Amino acid sequence: MKAYPDELVSIEVNTKGKVKPGDVITANNVEHVKHLLTEIDFKQIKEDGRKIIINDAPAATPDYLFPLDYYEASVRNAGRAGFDAGGNLVDSKGGGKWIGGAPFMDPKDAVQAYANMTYSWGRHDFAQYAIRDWDINPDGSQAYAYEFLWIELNTTNRIREPRVFKNFENLLRLNTVLFTSPQEQAGSSFLSEWYYDQSKFPELYGYMPLFRRVRQFPTNQRFEPLVPGITMFLSDAWGAGDPMLTWGNYRIVDRRPMLVGGSGRNFFEGIQPDGKPPVHGGPKGQSYWDMYMELCPEALVIDSEPTGYPRAPVGRRRVYVDARNSMLINQITYDRRGDLWKTVIATAGPKNNGKKALKNSHGHVEWGVQTFMIHDIQSNRLSRFYLAPQITGGHKTAFEADETAVYDGFLTKQALTRLGAA
Repeated sequence: MKAYPDELVSIEVNTKGKVKPGDVITANNVEHVKHLLTEIDFKQIKEDGRKIIINDAPAATPDYLFPLDYYEASVRNAGRAGFDAGGNLVDSKGGGKWIGGAPFMDPKDAVQAYANMTYSWGRHDFAQYAIRDWDINPDGSQAYAYEFLWIELNTTNRIREPRVFKNFENLLRLNTVLFTSPQEQAGSSFLSEWYYDQSKFPELYGYMPLFRRVRQFPTNQRFEPLVPGITMFLSDAWGAGDPMLTWGNYRIVDRRPMLVGGSGRNFFEGIQPDGKPPVHGGPKGQSYWDMYMELCPEALVIDSEPTGYPRAPVGRRRVYVDARNSMLINQITYDRRGDLWKTVIATAGPKNNGKKALKNSHGHVEWGVQTFMIHDIQSNRLSRFYLAPQITGGHKTAFEADETAVYDGFLTKQALTRLGAA
């Protein structure tokens, strides 16, 4: 891990004593941390009642920044990553596809940072997220509330056995989104089959209960809401929701400290009912999650454009990435005119809040995303999401499972039909 000077690791030193751990950032004092926020974060706090709780940044140990087994694989395979002539990630020493973990622990450029983000979204071979979502109208009232299951399974670039899942050597991952509530949307689902070749568009299939069949969707469906009222697009996932070679002109435009939601204190299970974070702000006091944030010493600010999508409504994407682990801090998209459009802000960290810890079968504290919010500032519609222990249908958040059973049950077109008919 890099050593950083005090002004990059202490919020008190950075703000010359104006902000300290435990302080709450509101419209009254947000000017003191404006240089640590995106312009949309600043606008939300200054104009819409959003607040941030400042957390004391613990030591940046490996288990604070990564799932421990992912970090160990990254160290074990350090120095082996490269790109082939087509721009795809390879094991430059052993030949063939990448062999697991972060390929570039100290990314030197935007492409290396994006390889870290794209080839393993959540730093797990398998993850099943039970997500609850509320979609907020411009007047601050609730428009919709959804529950859905998000499953991602890497078929290659794995850190555990089997190194290739079901001989799917030509694929990188399978990803299913299944809506379980409310009743009118229950059974709606989407399946993305990602190729390892990042110049190829994923195959995207969906099941709509109204039509009672699976249909294949066009590539541009990645830039549309999955269900009414939600602000999330498939393209938004993890700040790297599309194959990295279908975007281009990657460039680091800045390196700077930022506030990041990396604390385990954003893991509310055992503190709030069903782990749901408290809410505040907006016209009716229910627009934003309470969020603990701390000083990240170095964020990479990366711009790119959707070069493979001539009809994409997005003109440019800017992501803010924690240089220590290449995880998304914030994403801002601009429309084709260059105007600000959407922001995606996420919290991710160890699932240990001091009162409850979620551990895996190896006894390690689990690590992953906790909450996220997506705000379309042009329409002023906002969606806020959190990982619940369980959602309608009995589906649970999990990072370990019988992967073959998950594949058969959720990650095939036949599975979508069964799930929709259930």
